[in-house]
Amino acid sequence: MKAHVVPRFKGVLLAAVVLLAGSAFASDANKGSLELQNPTNVAGKQLNRGNYNLRWEGTGDQVELKIYQGKNLVASTPAKVLKVENPTSANSAVVNKNADGSSSLSEVRFGGKKYALQIVSDGGSSGSGGASR
Repeated sequence: MKAHVVPRFKGVLLAAVVLLAGSAFASDANKGSLELQNPTNVAGKQLNRGNYNLRWEGTGDQVELKIYQGKNLVASTPAKVLKVENPTSANSAVVNKNADGSSSLSEVRFGGKKYALQIVSDGGSSGSGGASR
């Protein structure tokens, strides 16, 4: 009877290791970085110029984007994953100029990746868009 228990345990252990490896790979694919050249609004919060780390969670094309400065969460907002035909060479932000002169983040593009994240909750007014690296 012990001979049957040991092979089952090894199979379960192997499946758990494969599952953990797959989770680690998936989480690496849901990370990015962003440098803002100017103060920019995201989800009602103004982010100062500087470097930020991005992580997003969700399935399909609807995700929750979390923006960190260092280890501190500074903003969180719904985003949509967009397919990109021609990837950019470097990470970039697409910002909208609002009527009051402020800027709002509308999209994040990732260097060499065939996807981008479009911010869906910021209601910035339509205006000229610009890119910030």
